[in-house]
Amino acid sequence: MMKKIYIILFLALAFQSCDNFDEDININPNLPSQASGTQLIANAELYLPGLSSSPRGEFLAQYLAETQYVGTSLYPQESTSFYSYYQGPLENLQTVLNNQDNLSSTEGPVNNQVAVAKILRAYFYWNVTDRWGDIPYNEALMGSENFTPSYDTQESIYLDLFEELKEATSIMVSGSISNDIVYDGDMENWRLLANTIRLFMALRLSEVDPDLAQTEFADALDDGVIMENADNLVYYHLAEANNQNYWYGQIVDRNREWWALTEKLVTEMLPYNDPRLQVYGDPARASDAYVGLRFGEEEAIGTEEYSLLGSDIYAQDAPVYLVTSAQVYFAIAEAVSRGWVAGSAEENYNMAIEQSIMQWTGSDAGVTSFLNQPEVAFDSSNAIESIANQRWVHLYMHGYEAWSEWRRTGFPTGFESPNGAEIPLRLSYPDNESFNNSENYEEAVSRQFDGEDLIYGQVWWDQ
Repeated sequence: MMKKIYIILFLALAFQSCDNFDEDININPNLPSQASGTQLIANAELYLPGLSSSPRGEFLAQYLAETQYVGTSLYPQESTSFYSYYQGPLENLQTVLNNQDNLSSTEGPVNNQVAVAKILRAYFYWNVTDRWGDIPYNEALMGSENFTPSYDTQESIYLDLFEELKEATSIMVSGSISNDIVYDGDMENWRLLANTIRLFMALRLSEVDPDLAQTEFADALDDGVIMENADNLVYYHLAEANNQNYWYGQIVDRNREWWALTEKLVTEMLPYNDPRLQVYGDPARASDAYVGLRFGEEEAIGTEEYSLLGSDIYAQDAPVYLVTSAQVYFAIAEAVSRGWVAGSAEENYNMAIEQSIMQWTGSDAGVTSFLNQPEVAFDSSNAIESIANQRWVHLYMHGYEAWSEWRRTGFPTGFESPNGAEIPLRLSYPDNESFNNSENYEEAVSRQFDGEDLIYGQVWWDQ
């Protein structure tokens, strides 16, 4: 049934993947001239894997190193477009919300269609603001009414998204919606997802507003969050060209073996017999051993000497994990360590690792022996670092999220600085904004970054 929905959507919406390394991965700029509410929601869902499937994201988290054509991993100062998010999923979802009176109940309760549109809209906006900082929000997506929207502060966007997610769950009623390619219309899954996004957003504020962070975190946890892998937000690709994994298109279709596991990732996993390593990468062909490539290396590179991406990672139908139970348990462990909620930090930490290993390997084999190692076992005297290190291992191939958590906590440590360049702290705004929306762009850059739109400006919560 789900495969039929995918096929119908791809035929109806003429969705095609693209190959550039900007934020436009798997995105078609053409929008349908006519579509129902749930079709627009489904089209927005097609953009979800692009939030994760990006070489730039993996470089920011230093999961992958370039085996040839070394460039983007050297952290050049360059602009990155966010237009595709506004022109694609956000416009689709805003159209649903602007036309609530015209939504058809034959596709499921209208309240539930609106709720799902709100949740997805909040999730996309959260990702965008965490990458760029202040962004167009309240005046965005107004079409001809306003081609030059002002930039809202990240703080105000966070506050609004908290309320948006709460409102979404409050209006839900019984009954499923159609055309949902993520949760097959199950509103309980959407409720758990909304609360989980709130939980993660709250944690992101731990350093800039710990009181608000604690309040929102505890409320979201009480309302119910994702606690099982079966409820994860996962985008499932198909074993066919119309909806295949991005990395399959690069590695298999185009024969681009351009990426190897980093030396740091292998060093964090191999000595401890981490069962996930066999999924994350393949042994180097030259030695049949796991060998990581130093991030940013420009001379001693190649495809035979180092461990390339695992075949499960770039399979045509390989899933993309976006919001997972392991992340939730890591978040709870951290919240307990901070005194925000009651419970055992160690038990939640252990459960996070168990859920992660089960997610990646399909089995709990090796969990106990892995956790029993002193270097892996929870260290209450360095709780945040213990949690952050293992969270980073878990978030493999979801580089943007791992990068945000690194910016927030400062862990893990020991990342490379290629040619002296530190890991960027944000993405620079699209270069077109200085021409298309100059007044608002300049005001936002001046307000946040003293007039310089650089990749080392700090977003609001990164204090």
